[in-house]
Amino acid sequence: MFIGVVGKPSTGKSTFFKAATLAEVEIANYPFTTIKPNHAVGFVKVKDVAVEFGKVSNPREGYCLQGFRFIPVDLMDVAGLVPGAHEGLGMGNQFLDDLRQADALMHIVDASGSVNEKGEPVPIGSYDPLNDVRFLEKELDMWYLGILKKGWERFARQIMQEKTDISKALAKQLSGLRVNEDMVEAVLRELKIPKEKPIEWNEEILFSIAQLLRKKTKPMLIAANKIDIPVAKENIERLKQQFPEYIIIPISAESELALREAAKHQLINYVPGDASFEISNPEKLSEKQKKALEFIKKNIIEKYGSTGVQQVINEAVFSLLQYVAIFPGGVNKLEDSKGNVIPDCFLMPPQTTALSFAFRLHTDFGNKFICAKDVRTKRTIGREHVLKSLDIVEIVSGK
Repeated sequence: MFIGVVGKPSTGKSTFFKAATLAEVEIANYPFTTIKPNHAVGFVKVKDVAVEFGKVSNPREGYCLQGFRFIPVDLMDVAGLVPGAHEGLGMGNQFLDDLRQADALMHIVDASGSVNEKGEPVPIGSYDPLNDVRFLEKELDMWYLGILKKGWERFARQIMQEKTDISKALAKQLSGLRVNEDMVEAVLRELKIPKEKPIEWNEEILFSIAQLLRKKTKPMLIAANKIDIPVAKENIERLKQQFPEYIIIPISAESELALREAAKHQLINYVPGDASFEISNPEKLSEKQKKALEFIKKNIIEKYGSTGVQQVINEAVFSLLQYVAIFPGGVNKLEDSKGNVIPDCFLMPPQTTALSFAFRLHTDFGNKFICAKDVRTKRTIGREHVLKSLDIVEIVSGK
């Protein structure tokens, strides 16, 4: 799974990315600090299911902390996009192409209105962050349209001459954007577009197709950053009113980065996403650090419940993509051959069945599938049984 971190320059994208991953990325308040995309691992946060059995998991990937398990997710911080990116402005074509294989997007918006459309500093509250949502939607839609239109007439004529199914052909042409045949079929059905004569599809039709395919292949949420600045609260309410179709999460990337760095240096006890933290070594903190932590506690944690950064990652995976976290285990034994407790966890797409999970573990498990067992209830479940998040499943297969 790969999730893109997007937005215009200087909104706090790289700060968010570093806070989410603790990766070493360059952070500065000027456009195009990030030129090449930064890849790093972030984590979704779920309950450690081993706790139910009086144990603690030993993850092969990720980690456990105070009753929670953190499962790795690939994140990529793409360089800031500016108006006209789809036409190549600000190296926009290159930056957009970095997103081709993204499963979902996190749009980091400066909710304080302190940077203009180019990412340049302006007086706080003087820029309307609602413009950023509209601008990014347009850039993504026009990017998709440009890819769709490339060689369209020749493509459409060939489809008609060879009597090829347009859905299959379009899915193949746009597979680099994660478009599949079912998506194309759904879009054509929703728009009520006849499939027989694609050569007659005009610009308006092509744009509508591009826009819907973008929404299906690049679902997006909004992370409204800089909530430590008072004007941000009003702007976030306006964002929610104007864009009810989006998940909008208030965040303070700087606060999360400060907390994670402090926890890394054992100055505080903090679990990412928690609604509190405790100072563990007050004698090691300077007065400036103590005041900064107090500010975060009063102005971020107590007002919003968290810094929002962990919530953004969780919402992207579990709400936008509707993935589920499934654990392989044994009814009679949770440990593997090396004694590791529930070492694996797989993030699986919605409607994952016991059989498809078996194939995910190993092709032989799928081909020789007999049944599966719910480790908690010890109940036998069939191949078509749809698994839910945090299920612990044993696969029974033949020899």
